Amino acid sequence: MKRLEGKTALVTGSGRNIGRAIILKLAAEGANVVVNARSNKEEAESVAAEARALGVQALPYIADVSDHKQVNSMFAAAAEQFGGVDILVSNAAIRPKTPFTELTLEDWEYVRGVVLDGAFYCVHAAMPHMEKNEYGRVVFFTGDGAFVGSATRAHVSAAKMGIIGLARGLASEFGPKNIRVNVISPGRIDTTRDMSWYPEGGMQDTSNIPVRRLGTVDDIAATAMFLINDDCGFMTGQTLHVNGGTNFF
Repeated sequence: MKRLEGKTALVTGSGRNIGRAIILKLAAEGANVVVNARSNKEEAESVAAEARALGVQALPYIADVSDHKQVNSMFAAAAEQFGGVDILVSNAAIRPKTPFTELTLEDWEYVRGVVLDGAFYCVHAAMPHMEKNEYGRVVFFTGDGAFVGSATRAHVSAAKMGIIGLARGLASEFGPKNIRVNVISPGRIDTTRDMSWYPEGGMQDTSNIPVRRLGTVDDIAATAMFLINDDCGFMTGQTLHVNGGTNFF
């Protein structure tokens, strides 16, 4: 029997890159999956087809996680098809660069809406089912930049550090119900990305990474699987830094 057979996993931002890799990792372990993308229906449907080829059911769903109504509709659709969401991986994020003195209220709310509010909306929608069944696995994402304090990304760092506080609070509150909540902080990962967020370049530089390579999406998917399966049963409220040994903090 596969380790996640009979479970349903929802991964936000899973039309490509890390989210896609996690969907396929969980599907390979038997989980039915909800593939979420903000707007690219073709990508979501493609990943869902890949998951189905692994022998599970898959629901592609377009929703902007910063909109709580869209999030609630997505979880309602998951409940209708699968009965509810047992595993939530909150992966959707944005990382725009804006000097702090030029930051507008709209810039601040946009980043917070996707990164922190989106994580809250999703876990808030997932928790009643998890609590009722006394089973839940939640994985949030932060990033090395939140710990370093990246220049021109104060709003991103603030939202991503908020994720850690949310995870610790939930871990304490819902641990007695067999609901574990952890955080992954990826280092420099080899992905397709919006390079307007990285005008200085350097995303392929490995000189300051002790293992002398970029991380892969499969490295992160394997970490997510570790946090979800029962081999990790005594870990909750923690942040795992998956960054090739780069220690900025």
